[in-house]
Amino acid sequence: MSTALPLALLCGISLASAALSFLALSRARVLAGVAERRAIAETGQLTATVEGVGKAVANLSQEVRDLRQQPPAGVPGGIPRAGLNLSRRSQALRMHRRGEPPEQIASVLGISRQEVDLLIKVHRIVMNGC
Repeated sequence: MSTALPLALLCGISLASAALSFLALSRARVLAGVAERRAIAETGQLTATVEGVGKAVANLSQEVRDLRQQPPAGVPGGIPRAGLNLSRRSQALRMHRRGEPPEQIASVLGISRQEVDLLIKVHRIVMNGC
């Protein structure tokens, strides 16, 4: 009888291990099924999102093509130019100091007479204020 107890204990442990392994395998199959269903659902959502983005890109592409075919919109009064750069400004002031009239300064530099007059007025204000 003394050998039967360890043998019974060993059989019991073996059966418990087999049952635990079966339960673990069963749980793993359930979790794998859940993960697979989740992956399928997410793949469907991603596919729908990619299709939506594709449609948006196609719409934007069509809008760009339409805009390229339209004639450019004219700006009333022409396209505004940038202001005087530093070299033109200093050249205009040099010409003014030499006594050249504003009309000649404007024609030489390719700017309007009003810009030359304004530049001269601002220069006088700055020089008198200092």
